[in-house]
Amino acid sequence: MLALGGALAYDSMRTDVCVFATQEDLETMQALAQVFNKLIRCYKYLEKGFEDVVKKLLLFLKGFSESERNKLAMLTGVLLAKGTLKAPILIGLYSENLVKGGVSAAFAVELFKSWIKEKGINAMAASLRKVSVDSRLIELFPANKQSMEHFMKYFTEAGLRELSEYVRNQQTIGTRKELQELQEQMSRGDPFKDIILILLIFKVPLPVETG
Repeated sequence: MLALGGALAYDSMRTDVCVFATQEDLETMQALAQVFNKLIRCYKYLEKGFEDVVKKLLLFLKGFSESERNKLAMLTGVLLAKGTLKAPILIGLYSENLVKGGVSAAFAVELFKSWIKEKGINAMAASLRKVSVDSRLIELFPANKQSMEHFMKYFTEAGLRELSEYVRNQQTIGTRKELQELQEQMSRGDPFKDIILILLIFKVPLPVETG
């Protein structure tokens, strides 16, 4: 289906037994995922090849219609929840051309919805954490939209409030850890320049001497 450069080979034969030819609903994707699971259990050598194909599809999402991307996202979410696919495949969503076009964030919405539906937010978060993707979710947006406010608004409006709250809580925990480290540095009498650096990172206003 994918020609050189990621273009779709429309002149190639397209089978009706395909994720893109199915209904756009979670139940259909769950049934399709079960087929893939059974095949891979029977023929273990298919596992690596299947993963490589999915990775390639994620890199060229812009070549598909919105409906096709939604179907692929839902199926990928179910397969991730079942362990058929592993979280590192999501690195492809951070491709600059996908992020800038808003494709990455939209795809992630449908993927996370199906994953959470299958396993819950905690199981999904644990899988993302193992590959350090949980701390990079905000990078699914272009640089000018990489704020917690935008992240929470986008995913909450998309029906993923629990994901928004999880990411916000993780950021709060991270901030507390950094501030605790700052306190420890101050108590140890670490060089002042190191402490200033942390203050600048957290945008804490520095005192200004007045004459």
